[in-house]
Amino acid sequence: MANKATVTKEWLLVDAENETLGRLASKLAILVRGKHKPTFTAHVDTGDHVVVINADKVRLSGAKMADKIYQRYSLYPGGQTREVAENLHRRKPTALVELHAVAGTEHKHSAQSPRPIDLNSIK
Repeated sequence: MANKATVTKEWLLVDAENETLGRLASKLAILVRGKHKPTFTAHVDTGDHVVVINADKVRLSGAKMADKIYQRYSLYPGGQTREVAENLHRRKPTALVELHAVAGTEHKHSAQSPRPIDLNSIK
């Protein structure tokens, strides 16, 4: 059983080019939570640090790019904003892969020397 003192966190590098958004998100969730490790414990943060590159080249399946609607709300009256995925991707390419995604292959975490990981190896 893992505890806070025995957990080792790695830096992982994931290339999101030509990956489907939903499948990429579920595999990234496994890495961030640490469920790919044999020492996974639910109440301990055993997850790794994940750097996603080429997040602007992620794709959506089917007609979701034209049909999927993202909405946000500013908590002010009339503050609800809706935007189609295609427009959101054009305006802010990394917004579909949200948590600090990197548009190109250069990232600011090169000092941690993240290990590239193959997404097909994650179940």
